[in-house]
Amino acid sequence: MQSRVKLFEGFEGIPLTADVWGDDDDWPVLLLHGGGQTRHAWGHTGQALAESGWRAICLDLRGHGDSGWARNGDYSFTSFAADCIAVCDQLERPPVLVGASLGGVSAILAEGNSDRVVSSGLVIVDITHRSNPDGIQRIKNFMISGLGGFATLEEAARAIADYTPHRSRSINPAGLRKVLRQAADGRWHWHWDPRFMAGKRTEVPGADFQALFEAALANIRVPTLLVRGKLSDVVTEEGVRDFLAKVPQAKLVDVTDAAHMVAGDRNDIFSNAVIEFLEQDILPSLPC
Repeated sequence: MQSRVKLFEGFEGIPLTADVWGDDDDWPVLLLHGGGQTRHAWGHTGQALAESGWRAICLDLRGHGDSGWARNGDYSFTSFAADCIAVCDQLERPPVLVGASLGGVSAILAEGNSDRVVSSGLVIVDITHRSNPDGIQRIKNFMISGLGGFATLEEAARAIADYTPHRSRSINPAGLRKVLRQAADGRWHWHWDPRFMAGKRTEVPGADFQALFEAALANIRVPTLLVRGKLSDVVTEEGVRDFLAKVPQAKLVDVTDAAHMVAGDRNDIFSNAVIEFLEQDILPSLPC
């Protein structure tokens, strides 16, 4: 099965690129990747969803992959959430939102702070409103370490391997061409706008944003699944308990041998968990 590229218009007209898997008549599932990733993080999951009868839209967030860079450098949580709402509106039917890390924050804010129902359900991947600061800092350190680029694809592959020591499989340097861009000087850079890391960028809202984030959680009424990587150094037990208390209809799935990048670590288990949630919790509530 092959995907097709589709363009969407985000908040304030920013162009957003997506890979679409499945038939146009199938119910949409909008997948939002984490900070510093691209839509290709969902490739295997997108195909699995399509084979199960869903239409998977794997979106490049603003400033990432082939989507447009914000002219004013606006990579705020609210701008990502606004992009999410804009794309949902273009899908005609409220999609199920699957968001990892930054994508999960965007999905929560889009659904919980809107004055209307945006989605048919939420799958939040390894992020809560209360996370481990050390784990968040490790993500930030990894992203900042690559701002100068890499001389070769092999050098980039080694950087990823050092960041993910729990993975036993090797990284194919040639496959990194989907997540890297080559500059005029020949160096390879991560495929996102360096301004994304400007200021005090983190994967979760800071203390000054906490009230808005918690208000969003309290307003979520759609079926929700929280997926946690058991090896994650980002999500804490306290954060999970508080998330489930604030979103009482939410379910929890733990993925063994997976860290923060759950879909990349154990894709088959992750995809099966999402499909099971869609079939058991989402499908019965959809209009015929």
